[in-house]
Amino acid sequence: MLALIPAKAGSTRLPRKNIMPLLGRSLLEWTVIAARDSGICDRLIVSTEDEAVVAEAKRLHVDVPFMRPAELARDPAGVVEVALHALEELELQGEQFDTLVILLPTSPFRTGEDIRAAMAMFSEKGTASLMSVTKPSESPLTAQIMEDGLLTPLLPEWLFRSGAKSGAEPPNVVNANGAVTILDVEQFKTAKEYYIYPLAAYEMPWDRGVDIDTESDFHYAEFLARTRFGLDEKADS
Repeated sequence: MLALIPAKAGSTRLPRKNIMPLLGRSLLEWTVIAARDSGICDRLIVSTEDEAVVAEAKRLHVDVPFMRPAELARDPAGVVEVALHALEELELQGEQFDTLVILLPTSPFRTGEDIRAAMAMFSEKGTASLMSVTKPSESPLTAQIMEDGLLTPLLPEWLFRSGAKSGAEPPNVVNANGAVTILDVEQFKTAKEYYIYPLAAYEMPWDRGVDIDTESDFHYAEFLARTRFGLDEKADS
């Protein structure tokens, strides 16, 4: 079982966010702690193109067995391409795995227990793919489309509650949060995609599923760490 932490430096909206310090720990360190605490990973590696990330990984005693090509560190390359590259590089080094767990550093509040529970769900469902999810604060079913300053409902039946009046139950809408993705390696290599349906879901509380993509997200995470989780500098995870 391979645990992969993708940690490029060239994030468009928040450069080098993966090694930014959150309460004295880099986002990479928060993820390494959770991965190790889960106790399920036979191998833990970081994929990066950046020497500063390599230095942080070495400080945390995490292996960086290869450097990621530059073209896989910028858009439009995504996590799928990065994960396939990691599997290929490890196979060239004589290492093969049945299961791949992808842990994004931008989800610092995912815990080792979340990873264990997600793996238990993956095994129970017997699917090729699992993603961690959270419920949105507001249902997208009531969203509206704005064009030229005018609004039209995306789904009128739910905006105007006609679906509810007819006795229909609204679907249980969730969003993938990037905290934990688990894949059957052989099926992933064939599909070259991690949205492999039927797709299992591990639901997380909204606060543990926070995903940091912008500076505002980062400040929000700091606020949550102190107020909701009661953490402080170098607090135990």
